[in-house]
Formats: sequence, C-alpha cells, structure tokens
Amino acid sequence: MFSSSLQRSGLVARAAPSTGRAFVPVVAKATDHTRKSRTAKRHFSIRKKISGTTERPRLAVYRSNQHIYAQVIDDTRSVTLASASTLTPEVKSAVEGNGATVSAAQAVGKKVAELAKAAGVEKVAFDRGGFTYHGRIQALADAAREAGLSF
Repeated sequence: MFSSSLQRSGLVARAAPSTGRAFVPVVAKATDHTRKSRTAKRHFSIRKKISGTTERPRLAVYRSNQHIYAQVIDDTRSVTLASASTLTPEVKSAVEGNGATVSAAQAVGKKVAELAKAAGVEKVAFDRGGFTYHGRIQALADAAREAGLSF
C-alpha cells in the first residue's frame, strides 16, 4: 500500500508484527516552523479580534527587511483611507539610507497620521501585523500618536 521509502523516512509506520494487528498507517503531519509562517499565524490570531470600522478604522502595519508600510483601513466598506510607506516619495526623500531604520518608521508613522487626519480619522485600532511591538513597529506607533492619532 505505502512504499518502503515512506516507511524508511518515518512518515508511515506499521504496527509491530508481534501484535498480530492489521496494518495501521500513521502519517506524520509536516509542520512549517519558519519565521514568516509564525508571523502569519500570529497575524491571523490578531485579525480574529481586531477589525476596522467606520468610526475606528484599523491601522495595519507590515514590515519587510527593507521597508515598512502602514495603511488605515475601514474593513466594513473594504476601503483604504490612507497609506504611507518608505517607498512613498515624500517619505523616501525625508529618510536617509534605506527604509529599514527606526527613523524611517517614524517618518511613515507621522505621514500616515497626517493623511488619516486629512481623511477625518481621529481614532484607530492598531494592527501590528503579527510583528513584535518593538523597534520599528513601536517607533511607527509612537510617531502616529504624536502626530494626533489615538489608539
């Protein structure tokens, strides 16, 4: 039924011959323990609890190795009200070097807060995207608070 290569790899095991029982396949579940998969799992868990409404949209943050992105999203209407990143021309010109620094995150936080206030948003629900609230994520949140958003 199963090939012997699967048995040798440990994915399938047979019952012990001395028990006299029939063949019982045991298939091991492959688990993915990469950093990206753990972050996605945490983000899914956060998204079950946090949703952006018209009165209090969601400030979603994504951090890559080279850039940081922030969006203010109304999930009830599926509309992005404001967005900024280190690739936005105004932010890119204000940041020295690449977008993977705390100062770049602060610039993005300030810019997204300005755009959100221009769209009439005062309060947001912060969605850290499964990332640890530390470093660039914390710097973006603090800068957005200083620029007038409350969360």
